[in-house]
Amino acid sequence: MIYVLLTMSLVLLDQVVKYLVRTQIPLNTTVPFLPHIMDLTYVQNTGAAFSLFEGYTWLLTLISLAVAIALAVGIRRRIFTHPLGLLPLAVVLAGAVGNLIDRLFFGFVTDMFMTTFISFAVFNVADICVVLGGIAAVAYVYFGYDRFEKKGETGHDTPAADR
Repeated sequence: MIYVLLTMSLVLLDQVVKYLVRTQIPLNTTVPFLPHIMDLTYVQNTGAAFSLFEGYTWLLTLISLAVAIALAVGIRRRIFTHPLGLLPLAVVLAGAVGNLIDRLFFGFVTDMFMTTFISFAVFNVADICVVLGGIAAVAYVYFGYDRFEKKGETGHDTPAADR
C-alpha cells in the first residue's frame, strides 16, 4: 500500500507542477526561480530525454506504458522482498506514469526546470523520479541485493564457506 501511495503522490506532484507551468508561463518563456541555480522554462517535448526521438510520441507512449506495466507488476509480485528495493521501483513508476499522462493527453511532455549553472536539458518532476529512482534501484541491486534478497535462498545468513 505504501508503494501505491508514494507513486500516486509523486504523480500528483508532477501533474500539479506541470499544470501550473502550462497555465502560468507562456510557451518557451523563462521565469527566474532559484537565482544562479535554476529557472522555470515552459517547453513542450515530443521526444524523450534530451529530445531524442523527437516526433515519435506514439512510440514513446507505448514504451512508457510497457515500462509502467512492468514496474507495477514487479512491485505487485515483489520482485524485491525488501522495501529498499521496492521503493525505488515505485519512484521510477511514478516518473513513467507522470510522463505517460502527458503523452496520452497532450501529445508532448511538459518540461520546466532549466539549470542555469550548467547547460543541461530542460526536465520535469517525472524525469527527476526516473533518474533518482533508477540510481537508487541500481544502488540497491549493487549494494543491497546480496544482503537483503539472498538470505532466504539457502535459509542461512552467511555463505557456506564461512560455516
